[in-house]
Amino acid sequence: MDEIKELGAKRAGNIHCLTIVGQIEGHQLLPEDTKTTKYEHVLPLIAAIEESEEVQGLLILLNTMGGDVEAGLAIAELIAGMKKPNVSLVLGGGHSIGVPLAVAAQRSMIAPSAAMTIHPVRLNGVVIGVPQTYNYFSRIQDRIVRFVTEHSHISREEYLRLMTNTDELANDVGSVIYGEEAVGKGLIDRIGTLTDALDDLHQRIGGQEA
Repeated sequence: MDEIKELGAKRAGNIHCLTIVGQIEGHQLLPEDTKTTKYEHVLPLIAAIEESEEVQGLLILLNTMGGDVEAGLAIAELIAGMKKPNVSLVLGGGHSIGVPLAVAAQRSMIAPSAAMTIHPVRLNGVVIGVPQTYNYFSRIQDRIVRFVTEHSHISREEYLRLMTNTDELANDVGSVIYGEEAVGKGLIDRIGTLTDALDDLHQRIGGQEA
């Protein structure tokens, strides 16, 4: 588990940094050699940050590789429910469940070279089963689409189009969009670097939204 580290000591307000990297591990354990973020560790950390009198803002650094959808949504819901100033910054890549995690913050940013992968909900490979299985995945997917569109400026129609695109990924369904494109489509608020994210967060702590 990544520790929360204090940043910005020379500026007003104590900022803590939470890194969510690799795969989001839920109730199904991943191999020991797989870099993961364990959601049962992250959830209480977020709650502790929200209640802390010392912490005045949260910087969320994201470089995800998918993982447990339910666990990722649980983290995203907690972030979205925070009153304490928070900003997310997508670095490298935001794969699958990284999208709702990014848009859950009060302000979302993406590095110019970063990418976001959007694809339908599935297990490893293609899942074809009884109607109940299809309905289960359809309902999970609808929850993700609803969360993303409610916490960003992208339309449901455009997000579904990106999710079900068959022209971009080899042997797969979905889309990869990069920094400027993610902002242009309204998925992410703005292009940003570490300095931009910290500046925005300090302004929010000071009561002046960037």
